[in-house]
This record gives sequence, structure tokens and C-alpha cells, in this order.
Amino acid sequence: ALMGTRGPTTGGEPVIDDQWEVRRQGSPAANQFKPYMIAVEVTKEEADVPETIRLTPTEMLSRLMPHILEMESQADGKRIAIGIAGGPGTGKSTLATELVAMLNAVRPGSSALVPMDGFHMKHAKIEAMGQTEFKGAPHTFEGAAFVSFLHHLKHAREAVNGPGYSRKIEDTVDDAFTVDPEVRVLVVEGNYLLLDRAPWRELAGLWDLSVMLDVPMEELRRRLTARWQGLGRSPAEVMAHLENDLGNAELVLRESLPADLRVRPETIS
Repeated sequence: ALMGTRGPTTGGEPVIDDQWEVRRQGSPAANQFKPYMIAVEVTKEEADVPETIRLTPTEMLSRLMPHILEMESQADGKRIAIGIAGGPGTGKSTLATELVAMLNAVRPGSSALVPMDGFHMKHAKIEAMGQTEFKGAPHTFEGAAFVSFLHHLKHAREAVNGPGYSRKIEDTVDDAFTVDPEVRVLVVEGNYLLLDRAPWRELAGLWDLSVMLDVPMEELRRRLTARWQGLGRSPAEVMAHLENDLGNAELVLRESLPADLRVRPETIS
């Protein structure tokens, strides 16, 4: 096994620790910035899934930051795009938001959050299609518009506005965020960033680093139940949302292209 590091020393050399094993998929993006390799304790249960690593949210952020800062430094002023994918309830929005805040704390104004959810179809359109119960599935997004938006955004030199999504009104909100010209790191989060279906697969070439969050279904069920109950939904509505969300989460894991890093977030007890 490839033995790894908990982080760089002051001299920039890896700290080798034979109690930890590096698990990585071998893509250029994942391997480019040694000695910042991500390490994880080996467990018997994970032996059959060598591409998955287990990290707490804090560990994830502390290990992603050096990668991304180095990528930005080596990009010669060009924008880079970080894709954080995962099914509903995996924590991708929280991770992406915190990552952007940390990047901007180091280099103010350098990073922007770009959520995929703003490219839901308008609720009225989904209703007219008779697809309300499937809202959140790939076919209820303006996928082609999202692909076009990201391709433009990665190379834009002007300020660009983008849409957001409000769970309170269950609809999209126009001009919910602005990506300023000086932004060099786009942190994009969404369910289908790596989906191997048209038009989503056209996103694959945009990612300078991609991360897939893989959360067990029972944990997703717990999180999503709390989410919908917290929004005041009735028990029947919660069950309907759960069935739809968990189905979409399974689709993400089953039909997504490989990510540079696949992470199983650990809960801090």
C-alpha cells in the first residue's frame, strides 16, 4: 500500500506514518500536490472500497485548503473550478460554504460559491409538467443552462450574476449571487456535477478538482428527516420528500463519474 502523510513538514517533505494509508484514485488533480496527500486510517470495512476516505468535516477542510491554494497559485491567473458533489443531505453545501469562507480569509475576494440548486426549473414549470413529486431529479433541472453558465463563468472577465434556490418558497431566486471579476476559485456544489448523463457529463472537463461526498443511506435518512421536519412539513410530506431525496442520492452514487477524491464524512461525536 502507498503510505502517506498527515501534512507537510516545515521543509515541505511528507511525514510518513505507517499507521495511515493514502487512498487516492490516481488522477492528475488528486496527485498533483504532494506532499498534501490525504491520509486515512485503514479499517477492515473499507478494504473493498480503496477509493473512499473517511474524514471529519474539519479534517476535510484542512486537507483541501493546501490543495486548492497551491492550485490557485499555479494557475497563472486563470480561474479554477472545484466541484463538490453528493446526494441530498450529504453536507456539500455546508462544506462548500465553509471552504469559500476559509479561502477568502487567506486571500480576500479570491473565491466564490456557485450552487447548482439555482438551476432547478421554476416550480410552475415543474407543476405544468406533472413532475412535482420528482422535483430534484435530474430532469427537473435546467441542466443545459447550468452547463452553459459554468462554461461561461470559468472564463468570464466581467461580473456574472447567478440564480439561487430557496427551500422556504421552494423555488429559484434570480440574481442570488454575483461572481466578481477578481475571483479565481469557483467552488461549485450540487447533486449532479459528475452525473454520467447528458448534458451533465459535459461538466467533467471543467473540474480542476472534484470531490464526491458519500454518506450512508441511514445517516442521510436521519438528516433529511430533520431537514423537512424543520421546515414544518407534515409527516406525509416528510415521507414523500424522503422517498424522492433518497432515490436521487442513490442515483448520484450509482451513475456519477469517478471523482478525484471520494470522501465519507465522519460525524464528530
